[in-house]
Amino acid sequence: MNLRKAVLGALAAIAACFAAQGASAQTASDDGANVVNLWPGDAPGRGKPSGPEHVGVEGAALGAVSNITVPRMKIYRPANPNGTAVLIMGGGGYFRIQIAHEAMPAARWLMAMGVTPVVLYYRLPDDGWSADAPMQDAQRAMRLLRSKAEELGIDPGEIGVMGFSAGAHLAAMTETTYDKKWYKPVDSADTLSSRPDFAALVFPVITLKAPYDTSRSKTELVGDSTDPAVLEPYSPELHVTKNTPPTFLAQAEDDPIADPHHSMIMFDALQKAGAPAELHIFQNGGHGFGLGAPGTLPSAWPRLFTAWAKHNGFLGAPARADGATDNNNEADEEED
Repeated sequence: MNLRKAVLGALAAIAACFAAQGASAQTASDDGANVVNLWPGDAPGRGKPSGPEHVGVEGAALGAVSNITVPRMKIYRPANPNGTAVLIMGGGGYFRIQIAHEAMPAARWLMAMGVTPVVLYYRLPDDGWSADAPMQDAQRAMRLLRSKAEELGIDPGEIGVMGFSAGAHLAAMTETTYDKKWYKPVDSADTLSSRPDFAALVFPVITLKAPYDTSRSKTELVGDSTDPAVLEPYSPELHVTKNTPPTFLAQAEDDPIADPHHSMIMFDALQKAGAPAELHIFQNGGHGFGLGAPGTLPSAWPRLFTAWAKHNGFLGAPARADGATDNNNEADEEED
C-alpha cells in the first residue's frame, strides 16, 4: 500500500508539472528531464481534447497518459553520453500512452548504457485528434532532435526509434513514411530529415489489414473501415523500401492483443526490400511485457537488442568494414 501511495504521489507531481508547462517551449521537469514542446504554436491537424491531461491511477491504466493537448518530448541526459539517442513511444492503442510501465523503464535502461532517451508524448485520436496527429508529432520530434544534436551531445546519424504495441506501430510509421509530408513546415528544423537511423518494434501492431485488423489501434485510426485506400496509409509494411532503416522486432507467440504475424509481416516486408532486420518470437510472454520480467523468455530482448544495435554500429560501438563491431557484449490483458 505504501508503494502504491508513493507511485500515485509521483504521478500526481508529474501531472502537475505537465499542466504548468504549456506556454513554454522548453522547461525542466521534476525528474531531471528537459521538456521540449513539439510545436511553436498550436499543433497541426483537426480536433482537440476536452478537459485537462490525465494520468491513470489504477489497473492497466496506472501511469498511462491521455487527453494530451500539448505534444512534447522529455529528454534525459546520461552521465556519459555515447552519441546515440532513442525516441521512445509507449503503447496504449492510440487511446492512452503507457509511460510508467513501458516508456520510462526503457528510458532508464537506455540511459544506463549512455544512450540519450527521449520519451514522446504524442496526440491521440481517442482524445479527438485526427488520425494523422501521432504521425505528425513523431516526425516533428525526429527533426527537432536532429536540430538539437550538438546541444544534446548526440550524433545526428545515430537517432533511433523504439516503440511498444501501438507505439511500435507509430515507430514503424516513422521509419517507413519519413519522406511523407505529414504536416506543413513550421521552422528551420523541418528542413532536416525525419528518418530514424534504426528502429526497435516490441510486441508491435503493424498492419491494419484483415485478418490481423482486430486491434484497438486500428479502430482508433480508421474505425471499422475495410477500404484498402483508407487502410494503406497507416499500414507500415506497405511502405517498406530498401532505404527503411535497420529494424529489430520482438514479440511473444501467445500475444492475445497483437497476433505475432504482425512482426512476421513486417520482417517479411523488410527482407523482401533488402532492408536489414532481426526478428525474435518468444514461445510465450503475452502482450505488454515491457522490458520483460526477470526469468521470463521476453526478458532476453533488451540484451538481444543491445547486441544487434552494436553490431549495426549504434550504442557507442562503431561498425567495422566487415559489418562486425569491436564490442563483444552479448547482447491485465489490454492493448498497451
